[in-house]
Amino acid sequence: MLVLVDVQQLVKEAAELAAAPLCSPLDHEIVGLLRAAHHLEQVAIVLQTRLAHEADIRKLPQTQGARSLSGWLRHILLLDPHQARELTVKATPVIEQAVLDGQLNMRQASVITTTVQAIPDDLAPIPGAVNVPRVVQDAETIMLTHAGQFPAYQLRRIGERILAHTAPHLADQADEAALIRQEARNHRRRGLTLSMPVEGLVRVSGLLGAEEAATVNAALHPLCKPVHDDTRTPAQRRADALISVCTLALRTTELPDDGGEPPQLAVTVAYHPLTSTLGTATTDTGERVSAATVRRLACDARILPTVLGSAGQILDMGRSSRTAGTALRRALHLRDRGCAFPGCDKPPRWTDAHHIKHWINGGTTSLDNMVLLCRHHHRLIHHPTADWTIRLSPDRHPEFVPPYTIDPTQQPRRNLYHLRI
Repeated sequence: MLVLVDVQQLVKEAAELAAAPLCSPLDHEIVGLLRAAHHLEQVAIVLQTRLAHEADIRKLPQTQGARSLSGWLRHILLLDPHQARELTVKATPVIEQAVLDGQLNMRQASVITTTVQAIPDDLAPIPGAVNVPRVVQDAETIMLTHAGQFPAYQLRRIGERILAHTAPHLADQADEAALIRQEARNHRRRGLTLSMPVEGLVRVSGLLGAEEAATVNAALHPLCKPVHDDTRTPAQRRADALISVCTLALRTTELPDDGGEPPQLAVTVAYHPLTSTLGTATTDTGERVSAATVRRLACDARILPTVLGSAGQILDMGRSSRTAGTALRRALHLRDRGCAFPGCDKPPRWTDAHHIKHWINGGTTSLDNMVLLCRHHHRLIHHPTADWTIRLSPDRHPEFVPPYTIDPTQQPRRNLYHLRI
């Protein structure tokens, strides 16, 4: 019989063991200790899973006002959503015992359980033509055997073709049926989540079906190519590509209205009259951003800036007309033909219209005060430590004067790529 005091005693002993000095173990002992500690963790997860299942049987989550078992676990154990969902997977006794014996971990157990449960009951066109329980048992045995060689993510790929091992004459038929069910299930499970900001970062997570993911990849891939001297990681390039796609969508007139107005980002920014400078700003969703970011956004994003004085009074309620309109954008496209920063090959549709003299300093939204910049170079120009200067040459084309640290002679540079014939 499982008694609370016994579990509490085990926790106390495990905690004391974890806090004990390692006493410089030998190399092979460290490996053994790691494996033993990992086994201990998995045994504890089995116990948590069994308790979670018992709580579900007794309907404790509903009794305590939770909408689901995973939501209840998140609340009482302060778990992340993924951790809570893992505790709701109920393995078969055989799989559960394999975890307790140290033959596999709970992630592998979850994959095996999901694979076995996905085997359809109607494998054969003629009822009784195949022994379904035997196929399920064979699948479980094969997956348990592979678990000693493959981690969960590789084991999942093996599970996708498990019937090729257990019922090869029906594998193709079953795969087609399984894919149809999987696509329907994935469509129901699709979702996108933006977390609350933590130190200025918002975690974007979600699930897409294979078809939807292919669509997203097709939109992002052309924008993920490294630029000259690109130091971004592949993940950073994908993040920038996603922002560029959304920025392009906001720039069109095809998005539906939001609250009776075109989609736009609103920010409230403090203005300090004594120093004539902007302070930090707050978006309409409550996130704080720097004044430098506001200046960059105000160049061309569909933004509604509200400037507050030192006492909180509204000094100026900006309008989205501060951005470059259709005619001005067309003129900029014809003149700059893309990002005007020297060496950049980004086409016009992936650029922002940057104010050479910032609007907060009296800069006008006009052809002579604007230049096309891609997101990467727009951020560079607005960086607080950037010393690049943009000006129009006598022929009314933009040129860039590099900082002294890059070129001591500070010779102006122009984008020659877009001038090619």
